[in-house]
Amino acid sequence: MAAPLLSLTDIHLTFGGDPLFSGAEMMIAPRDRIAVVGRNGSGKSTFLKIAAGLVEPDRGDRTLQNGITVRYLEQDPVFEGFATIEDVVRAGLGPADDGMLIPQLLADLGLEGTASPENLSGGEARRVAIARALAPDPDLLLLDEPTNHLDLPTIDWLEGYLSASRAAIVTISHDRRFLSNLTTRTVWIDRGETRALSKGFAQFEAWRDEVYAEEERDAHKLDRKIVREEHWLRYGVTARRKRNVRRLGELHDLRTRRATLNRPQGNVQMSASEADASGKKAIEAKHLSFAYEGEAIVSDLSLLIHRGDRVGLVGPNGAGKTTLLKLLIGELTPDEGTVVHGTKLEIVGLDQQRASLRENVSVMDALTGGRGDSISVGGVQRHAVGYLKEFLFTPLQIRQPVSSLSGGERGRLALAIALARPSNLLVLDEPTNDLDLETLDVLEDVLSTYQGTILLVSHDRDFLDRIVTSTLAPVPAEGAGKWQDYPGGYTDMLRQRKQSGGENAGKPAAKDRKSADTAAAPSARAAKLSYKEKFALENLPKRMAELETEIARHEKTLADPSLFMSDNAAFQSATTALDKARTELEAAEEEWLELEVKREALEG
Repeated sequence: MAAPLLSLTDIHLTFGGDPLFSGAEMMIAPRDRIAVVGRNGSGKSTFLKIAAGLVEPDRGDRTLQNGITVRYLEQDPVFEGFATIEDVVRAGLGPADDGMLIPQLLADLGLEGTASPENLSGGEARRVAIARALAPDPDLLLLDEPTNHLDLPTIDWLEGYLSASRAAIVTISHDRRFLSNLTTRTVWIDRGETRALSKGFAQFEAWRDEVYAEEERDAHKLDRKIVREEHWLRYGVTARRKRNVRRLGELHDLRTRRATLNRPQGNVQMSASEADASGKKAIEAKHLSFAYEGEAIVSDLSLLIHRGDRVGLVGPNGAGKTTLLKLLIGELTPDEGTVVHGTKLEIVGLDQQRASLRENVSVMDALTGGRGDSISVGGVQRHAVGYLKEFLFTPLQIRQPVSSLSGGERGRLALAIALARPSNLLVLDEPTNDLDLETLDVLEDVLSTYQGTILLVSHDRDFLDRIVTSTLAPVPAEGAGKWQDYPGGYTDMLRQRKQSGGENAGKPAAKDRKSADTAAAPSARAAKLSYKEKFALENLPKRMAELETEIARHEKTLADPSLFMSDNAAFQSATTALDKARTELEAAEEEWLELEVKREALEG
């Protein structure tokens, strides 16, 4: 077995009186691909800094193999004192490094080496920092949220580059897809300790849930044992004659164990306050065009968004996702075309930079607007402290300024403020930034049950696939500012583009939507419907009606509460027939919708 490149043993560290690590460990072997995971505040970034030698633990050993090149990618890189981007990247080289990789890295990451590193956007700064970390071709890469602020094409590039790299890699990320595709081992930081899984992140969550379940079973057994011992102490025959000192001591020990159990941190409890339903048409854009400094951002876009649609906006940094979002909700006026909002539209937004959070106000005042200690949540007055506790804020944090919060805590606060306001259109610009995986799960559940309309900008591929019903993406091959709407999530969009033969085509964009009005232009090969398609289009409505009648008949049969006991065979037969009819109806409806979209696209 090869000697480890780096090992951390029995790491202890205390911040503010509370232990952050109590015996944490990690061993990194050559070509390892390790995901470091844990809740916000568990110390993941600090643990990585200890591995990088930037933070000294209170106790424990850090052992680095001689001659190893280590590079650390920090979350918030600083480039002060450098004249050009290339100077920043070259600063990552060691005395023996030749910098041969730098020109290719700059080209692959879309960076201009002679440009100034001042006033870079978040995505640009992240790409510069990545180039600096990769430039010396290190033996060990420590990456803290490498996908933050990156667009989807760059994330795809980074995944491919790291997968082919010879380096051992340890990474922290909230991007499930990135972790699943890249990692082969997992280190879980949980309540100050580390737990190792010899599998990648794809298997981590099922394992974590089983660990928690086992802990709950052990805690339940402990509770039952305490009850038995207390019963003996009160009512046992021996106890009436003479106290058994040893057994009494054991009971005290059991109570102490129960009181000091370090249970998992609870999950965020969030829900979206919903206003009355909007009109059936939420937003309708016709021939929308907008340019910035002479460059087309949106060109002749027509789009119909119905109530309940969940539209994801994706594309490279600088493609104009946020601009298009602002055009659709009326914050920007188009150069040409119109945007019409439906009736009773109540819009609530979450901006990418969390600009609505003022640094110098307390967490409570950020929530209430400085108007006392209560807030209206969905029309019901709630005490701010109780509401914020549902988002995992402690009483101490609630009185502290926003500037003291971590990135994940700011994300939770911004969500708490946005979700308290009644809405029927949620506009979310990078809502997943800095959120831990457990909070992401809760947010997904909230959005999945939200009855209103959602406009979502995100670089998180897994999140997009789970939430959106259609994906709006730029199509550069069709001209500057051209956008196309694809049914389904990000993965569906990629598949449709591949099937259509490139960036400039795609399937009609209404399969998972409530109307065919948003269908894109068909492929040039599809000149007309075939005879078989025409026949199906004409006869499918009749078949769907027959299936609906059959389903109603079986449901009426199964509504008899005595059927299961009186005639089990009839119950099973009706159940099987009902399932079959429902499956056939769903397939027929999907086929009809696809054909109807195709017909309208050909005629229009």
